[in-house]
This record gives sequence, C-alpha cells and structure tokens, in this order.
Amino acid sequence: MPRRRTLSDEQLLAMVLALIQAEGPDAATFAAVAKASGLSGSTLVQRFATKAAMLRAALLHAWDRLDTETARLAGTVPKTPEGAIALLVGLSQDYGDNAAAYGEGLLVLREDFRDPVLRARGAAWGTALTAAIAQCLGSAKAPETMARLMLSQWQGSLTWWGFSAEGPVATYVETELRRFLEALKS
Repeated sequence: MPRRRTLSDEQLLAMVLALIQAEGPDAATFAAVAKASGLSGSTLVQRFATKAAMLRAALLHAWDRLDTETARLAGTVPKTPEGAIALLVGLSQDYGDNAAAYGEGLLVLREDFRDPVLRARGAAWGTALTAAIAQCLGSAKAPETMARLMLSQWQGSLTWWGFSAEGPVATYVETELRRFLEALKS
C-alpha cells in the first residue's frame, strides 16, 4: 500500500515556488527543496523525476494562480478605462516595492521563455488579459489593439519603475497608465 503524502502537491509546489522567488530558479534543487519541505530527495525524484520537471510544475502552478487572480480581478472591475487601470494595478501588487527583488523575479520570466510549455501558458494568459482589458476599453476604437498597447505600457512601466524605484510600484503603474490613457485622448 502506498504511503500517504505528508504534503499535497499544491503545498509542495508552493514551497518550490517560494524558493524560486526568494533565491532564483537555479536554487530550486532537489536538495534545497528537500531541506525546505522536510521530504527526502528520493521522494522528490519519485514525484518529479527531474529538476526541470519540478521547476516546470512549480511555474505551471504559478501560472494557475495568476490565471485565477486575473479572472477574479477582471470579474470585479468596472468595464471602463478606470477598470482597466484597476485590473493592471491589482496584478502589479505581487511585484512588491523592492526593485532588486523585482529584478530577481525576471529570472523566472527567463524560465518561462525557455520552456515551450511555459511560454504557451504565458501566451494564453496574454490573450485572456488582452480580452479582459478590451472589455474595459469597449467604447474605444479598436479596443483589442488599444488593450495590447495598454499592456505594453504596463509592462514598460514596471521596467522603468525597476530602474527608478520611485515609490510603491502600484502608485507608479497607476500614474503611468493614467498618463497613457490621457495621451490617447489628445
């Protein structure tokens, strides 16, 4: 009879993800995860087979959480340009206010780009997020094009905030997105 799992897959993947976020993807070794979780290295090998499979599983878990949060926020914001700003500011909250930590998080993005399965998840999220923003910009001419431009502005504002670290990230993002929408009215 198989042994009962002391940690669910979700609990374990959350631990792996926390390690990745704290120390980077390269730190997520079987030994480090074993130490953090209290499971043996052999148990981890049985669950994931390889470090790459463990990393992929943890990052897919992160994508699941992001998909859920995106859908939740998209369902709560008004379908207006203000709602589009609120949605993107809400999604920016997890970045924290430490520019160096944000920079370390870009290493996770590198892993998403390297792995075709993770890259596909990112593309699917981008499609869903574009649709949610387009709903908020429905009265604009070409709302899907405007949504993609707003998403580009959002990602760019995160990068520029990382360089300047001027105040909280949410405030910086909100200010930049408001500037963007005002410029479109001109």
